[in-house]
Amino acid sequence: MLNNDMKSLKGNKILIGPSSFAAVDHTPMSRLTESGCSVIVNPYKRKLTKDELITLLSEGVTGLIAGLEPLDGDVLGRSCLKVISRCGSGMSNVDAVAAEKLRIKVFSTPFGPTNAVAELTIACLLALLREIPQITNSMHMRKWDKRTGSELRGKTVAVIGYGRIGRRVGELLSAFDAEVVAIDPEYDGSCSNVKKMELHEALPKADIFTIHCSGNEHLLGEEEFKVIKQGAFVLNAARGELVDESALADALDSGKVAGAWLDTFSEEPYRGPLCDYSKVILTPHIGSYTAECRASMETEAVENLLKGLMDGQD
Repeated sequence: MLNNDMKSLKGNKILIGPSSFAAVDHTPMSRLTESGCSVIVNPYKRKLTKDELITLLSEGVTGLIAGLEPLDGDVLGRSCLKVISRCGSGMSNVDAVAAEKLRIKVFSTPFGPTNAVAELTIACLLALLREIPQITNSMHMRKWDKRTGSELRGKTVAVIGYGRIGRRVGELLSAFDAEVVAIDPEYDGSCSNVKKMELHEALPKADIFTIHCSGNEHLLGEEEFKVIKQGAFVLNAARGELVDESALADALDSGKVAGAWLDTFSEEPYRGPLCDYSKVILTPHIGSYTAECRASMETEAVENLLKGLMDGQD
C-alpha cells in the first residue's frame, strides 16, 4: 500500500481488541498509525465483554483488530464498523450473517497460528505423559522424587478437528509413532495412515483426545466422560466451551481421565477449580504466543484491515 493511499484513511478510528497486540513487535501498531488512522487500545488488558465492546465501538470506530470478542448481531448492528480483521484463525465469535447484511468486511489470519499451536500441543502432551510439572515442582522443593511416566509411541490419539492445526498436530505425532485418528465431518481421509472416526467410536478406544475445532457447545461433557477410555488424557487448544470443565473435574476425581491440558476456558481469565489439580496443565490462552507467530499474524491482520478500508473507499 502506497503512502499516498494511506493518507486517505485519516479519520478512521481503529479499535485493538487483543490485549497483547504488538507487545513483542511494535511494527504492526506503527503501520496503523502511519496509515493516518487513530488507534484505540483495549484499556482492560483482557478479553472485552459485550458491554465493554459496545461502548468502545460507539466512539465511531470503523475498523476492528479482533481477538475473541463476542461479535454477535447486536454488537455489530450498534456499531459503525466497516472492517473486522481477526488476528487468529477461528471465526466462531463473529456473526458472519449479520456482518454480511451490514456490509462489514471480515478477514482472518488462518495460517498464522498453525505451527505455534501444534508445537505447544505436543509439548504439553509430552509433559502430561512424563508428569514433568509434578517432577519439577518436587525438584524446586528440593525433593528427589522420581516418577514413571508413559511414552507417546503406540498411543492412539484422536485429533478432534482435522483442519490446518489438527493436521499439523497429526504430522508431528507421526514422528513419535503414535496412531492418529481424525474426528472431523469434513475430513475426506486423504492423509495417509490417518483413519477417520466418529467421536462416539473413539471415546472408548483412544488414549488421548486433542481438540482443534471451532464451536461453542460441549464436545466432551458428562456423558462423554462416562464412556471415555479409562486413564485417557484430554487436551484443548481450541475453544473453552468445547470441554465441560465441571465434568472434566469429576472425571479427574474418579481417575477416568489421567490428566489434561487446557489453553482455553469458558471464562477468561480462568480462576476455577481446575487450578487445584496437579494433573492438569493450565496455560493462559497462549497457543499462538511465539514471537514468530505473533509478528506474522498481527502484520497480516493490519494489512487486511487497511486493505478492507481502502477497498471500501473505491
